[in-house]
Amino acid sequence: MKSIIVSISAVLFFAASTSSCAQESPYKNDDFVIKDVKVTHKADLAVTVWEINVSGKAGKTMPSKVGQLDGAPVLGYVFPTTLQPTDVGFSKTDGIVALALTSHPDFDDTPLWDENADNIFDNDGIVWHPHWVVLHKDERVAGGLSVKQIKKDDKTVVLPPTNPGMPMYMDSPGYPVITKNNTIKVVVPDYRINNKTDFSYDGVAAFMKVNTSNKSLPMLGVYDVFSVASGNLSLPYKVQ
Repeated sequence: MKSIIVSISAVLFFAASTSSCAQESPYKNDDFVIKDVKVTHKADLAVTVWEINVSGKAGKTMPSKVGQLDGAPVLGYVFPTTLQPTDVGFSKTDGIVALALTSHPDFDDTPLWDENADNIFDNDGIVWHPHWVVLHKDERVAGGLSVKQIKKDDKTVVLPPTNPGMPMYMDSPGYPVITKNNTIKVVVPDYRINNKTDFSYDGVAAFMKVNTSNKSLPMLGVYDVFSVASGNLSLPYKVQ
């Protein structure tokens, strides 16, 4: 795990440090400048509360709709962790387990959850919601990372029953996400992370994009890294 973190942190640090040289993203603003990241264990409730604080207003900036899945923009506040894939319901695999809080108006990948409470389950992708993902190094995209893909017919891969049916290490766990002022938070029950409360983590704000047409690119890649809490993705923070 340590070697994976070192390898990916080098890629992500390079991406963040060189992003200003690339075309300026329309989403790059204070809403994605991380000031602080924190995970707190509430033992009396058997939950952890994950939060990212930004310079601007957390969750205010949302992606612009493009009208299709291919090329759909995704914005995310992401917590890379030292949790294992098996802790969150995946089968064993290499990569970094991350909890991503995302917004994307062009599609809904939480078929079990009705986040906007209108009794329609496939129209609320723009509402900030959580995903477990496994990230790995991917030099095909400017951000240096992508969500690890799987072959549709690979029977050895196990995904949680709440996964959205996409051929990636991705889950839609349905935890509540709250945005207020400069903070975005998510509440995770202990039993949903194998009762692990001693892991390390970091905070990342990023722009991602879906690809369904170009086989030389990942299905969901990181194209711009706006900020990293630690500065170098070293995952230095511990659960409080």
